[in-house]
Amino acid sequence: MDLGLTGKTAIVCAASKGLGRACAHSLAREGVNLVIAARTERPLLETARLISDDTGVTVTPVIADVSTEEGRAAVLAQCARPDILVNNAGGPPPGDFRDWDRDDWIKALDANMLSAIFMIKSTVDGMMDNGFGRIVNITSAAVKAPNDILGLSNGARSGLTGFIAGLSRKTVQSNVTINNILPGPFDTDRLRATIEAGAKQQGKTADEVADARRTQNPAGRFGDPDEFGDLCAYLCSTQAGYITGQNFLIDGGAYPGTF
Repeated sequence: MDLGLTGKTAIVCAASKGLGRACAHSLAREGVNLVIAARTERPLLETARLISDDTGVTVTPVIADVSTEEGRAAVLAQCARPDILVNNAGGPPPGDFRDWDRDDWIKALDANMLSAIFMIKSTVDGMMDNGFGRIVNITSAAVKAPNDILGLSNGARSGLTGFIAGLSRKTVQSNVTINNILPGPFDTDRLRATIEAGAKQQGKTADEVADARRTQNPAGRFGDPDEFGDLCAYLCSTQAGYITGQNFLIDGGAYPGTF
């Protein structure tokens, strides 16, 4: 299927590895030129080179922390009017809520709620003026099925979800859609960190915890980041203009509910 994205431009945040990188690569395969951001130089530059060599699109790397005003400004200086925005940020550390103080909560809100809102604020009007825009927020399956050790993530990402539910109904008439993708367990550095934290808490090895999680998932495995990236690319397609304000759970069937 031709997704109708050739020649468009996307900003992809936290794109040096994991799910952000997968989204950037899938968009590039559809002919989308990229501005990709991340905090760490070496993996970001490696990702930019890999994607450019593989697809031939223009990839502009920006070393920036999008949870800060300065970081967002650096990204937007390279692309003030993108056609596509993929919001993403590394999740806050797992732990016990009794150990978190106000600064921990503010950091989580800055990274996983406010950074996305401010990136949308800076780009959505230009998209509406152009008559095309696709915004995808990478959140978490924990929004729908909270995990007790991911309380910082549960709270911040749920706040973003509520905000998007209202805004997305105001932009769709201008062919600007806003949706969230809620990843379950994908084979990423983030998952490995969560497994290690759980193993420490349970007094088990990381391999034991990982094997148990694979077994518990109906798919019997962890997700491949490319599967996630391709879902993102579809939600950014011209064909997806009638989809907005939705939360797409992609977790191998782990969430057992009907709704």
